[in-house]
Amino acid sequence: MPSWGRFLLVLVPGLALVAWIALVAVSQLGRQWIEADMSARARLAVASARGGLLGAWMADDEVAITGTLRAMARDERVMAATACTADGRTVAATPEYPAEAGCAHLVTHLGAPGAQRSWSDTLAARGGDVHVTAVWLREGNSPVGFVALVHDLGVVERFHTGTRQVVLGGFLLLLAGGWLMMVLAGRLSRRRWFDDLRRMLRTGEQKPEFRPLMQDVRELVEQLAAETQSGTRPAPWTASRLGEVLRTRLGGESVIVVANREPYVHERVPGNGITVVHPASGLVTALEPVMRACSGTWIAHGGGSADRATADQDGRLRVPPEEPAYWLRRIWLSEAEEQGYYYGFANEGLWPLCHLAHQRPTFRQDDWRHYEAVNRRFADAVADEATESDQVVLVQDYHFALVPRFIRERLPRATILAFWHVPWPNAERIAICPWRRDLLRGLLGCGIVGFHTQQHCNNFLDAVDRFLEARIDRERNAVVRDGWTTLVRAYPISIEWPSRWAIATPPPGTCRSEILAELGLPRNALIGVGVDRLDYTKGIEERLLAVERMLERYPEHIGRFVFVQLAAPSRSAIPAYRDLVQRVEDTVAHVNARFGGGSYRPVVLRRSHHEPAEVFRYYKAADVCYVSSLHDGMNLVAKEFVAARDDEQGVLVLSTFTGASRELSEALVVNPYDLDEAAAALAAALAMAPHEQRARMHAMRGLLAHFNVYRWAGRMLSDAARLREQERLSARLTAWRAPAATP
Repeated sequence: MPSWGRFLLVLVPGLALVAWIALVAVSQLGRQWIEADMSARARLAVASARGGLLGAWMADDEVAITGTLRAMARDERVMAATACTADGRTVAATPEYPAEAGCAHLVTHLGAPGAQRSWSDTLAARGGDVHVTAVWLREGNSPVGFVALVHDLGVVERFHTGTRQVVLGGFLLLLAGGWLMMVLAGRLSRRRWFDDLRRMLRTGEQKPEFRPLMQDVRELVEQLAAETQSGTRPAPWTASRLGEVLRTRLGGESVIVVANREPYVHERVPGNGITVVHPASGLVTALEPVMRACSGTWIAHGGGSADRATADQDGRLRVPPEEPAYWLRRIWLSEAEEQGYYYGFANEGLWPLCHLAHQRPTFRQDDWRHYEAVNRRFADAVADEATESDQVVLVQDYHFALVPRFIRERLPRATILAFWHVPWPNAERIAICPWRRDLLRGLLGCGIVGFHTQQHCNNFLDAVDRFLEARIDRERNAVVRDGWTTLVRAYPISIEWPSRWAIATPPPGTCRSEILAELGLPRNALIGVGVDRLDYTKGIEERLLAVERMLERYPEHIGRFVFVQLAAPSRSAIPAYRDLVQRVEDTVAHVNARFGGGSYRPVVLRRSHHEPAEVFRYYKAADVCYVSSLHDGMNLVAKEFVAARDDEQGVLVLSTFTGASRELSEALVVNPYDLDEAAAALAAALAMAPHEQRARMHAMRGLLAHFNVYRWAGRMLSDAARLREQERLSARLTAWRAPAATP
């Protein structure tokens, strides 16, 4: 068979497949577009007729309502219209309105008044499928009823017929023209293209158009090679896979983590000796499983009352206590150092500066001096613990902005990554800090600076561009300063998967029975839960006020719904935090006085430290978890709640001002400042059908299983390995060129 015949044997089935795919895709997209257009037209029609409908509705004028509905149905695509009360009774309808789309049926889809503004879907009727759009009609913020418009879907079939004709004609034209064009183009360009490619592969010479391609190919080859060697390509990210990445990409070297918070705190308990406490910290929640997998050393401030007694003379001990896997190196701080570095500059200065939670940042010269001195002490500890000249160091959070530069001074070849766990403010806001340039110069001692979101990366680059003399490479998201390049990357943090605390906790049914008994609630009670440090950025006051508004607007939940707030004490030496405690307690007392009675309290405040096992009991028992942060880098409570629900039940209500809301889109995302919206979301969560809860939770759990903390750490360590290899190659090239430059 001639070559053109073989070509046609491949071309014809290929084009037929393309035509079929195009037909299916265009048909589906066309139907979606038409239905979206119908929904938009319906909402616009209701909005246009709102004044007349409300006037007639308030006057109980059924004739006028019917006349308005008939006027709306004059549109050529609208078959019929109806007006319904909020509880599903028919007020008026045009004669052609199908019974299958009656008010009682539609109200079950719309849900509680205010839960959603409109609803659209296709329903089966006796004359064929119809498209129904129901829109709430409001007087102020109060829904008085809803209007539904029914559209004829015959236009969709006419669209499909025309589409088939166009695609068939296009297929025939492609069949004839494709063969001719491909033969001509192939003969003209194939030889030249392959000559260029061979020359590039043979000599290393790259034309500009090939550079992006070769960069992508190089990264893909490195990734596939690493996954093939580890034999874990089909598997998700796990602790063992992370350890394999460390072994294959970084030669099995240990990692040094620098963090203010230690993963295990030893406290003296009167009458019970010494106990181990797990601090309430999202940073610890994320990093501790990583260190178990990677080994190495965690350097932290030792603040427990028995920390000195349980460490050696250098402040070192092996952890976890039950199965030692890595070293914990404790740094001892004086009271003045802790007050200035931690409470002062870090938490009265940087914390409110980075969070848009309406707390004024305070900066003092003495606090800055302590912050600088403590950062240098931690950098010295890194140099003491380092086992390699190009040691991998992970510097954590806003407590240690200066540490990377200090480490660079001691260990010039170290591979340093800094991860900023809180939001990075925009350039206008960071300008408030008197030592903004020092902070930026400190972080630029890193090879990589990581943030939760790309927006935080952009803010950081803008700040460098505004306050330092440096070259910003926007294409690479990099800063070049004094001959040193710092990459700026988004690494959304996550949690351990599967969660060992979720596995160790009893099943949800058992947890629920136990919690109900402890709270003295009946079996049909509904439980909400919030888990936070007592911090003004967490929106605890707004959360409790939303519970109050929910009970006010949905009184059927009074006596049955209880919201439990687990609140760990935090930074009580700072006046703003002491004031917050008082406001929270006053709000709890107010809500309980207004809606409580007898033994019933709608809000239960548990103001104490809770170990993870206890927190996960409440996660598994709850019907709804509300995360209402006013501004948060990520917020791992949201992810912990999802990880706990192996029964795929429960609903997450999540603030839009958290990084987690960008990933957990199946949660009910709300503005915590909008108490009506938050209250409606809580009511919708409590009324949500089990199958919808399961669908939402299943999707979120699937995302966490893949995008877990091991993947977060694996991406950073892989980037660190690539960066270190580039630096080694650059050093060898410099050494090779040096003799030639000598006269």
